[in-house]
Amino acid sequence: MIDRAEPEWRRARRCATNACVEVAQVESGYLVRGTADPEHALYFSEAEWAAFIAGIQDGDFSFE
Repeated sequence: MIDRAEPEWRRARRCATNACVEVAQVESGYLVRGTADPEHALYFSEAEWAAFIAGIQDGDFSFE
């Protein structure tokens, strides 16, 4: 279940424009949204988020 209380959104310190991604931890997982459309967010469970972070740390994503 998604916690609908106002979450504390965080964005990267390197974000110099208003075209950034924000992440908020909620009781049951994580929400991700773009600052261009803050009314819509994607929900990820704790397990999904952990797999995503592990993929980043393992170099599974190319950012070039």
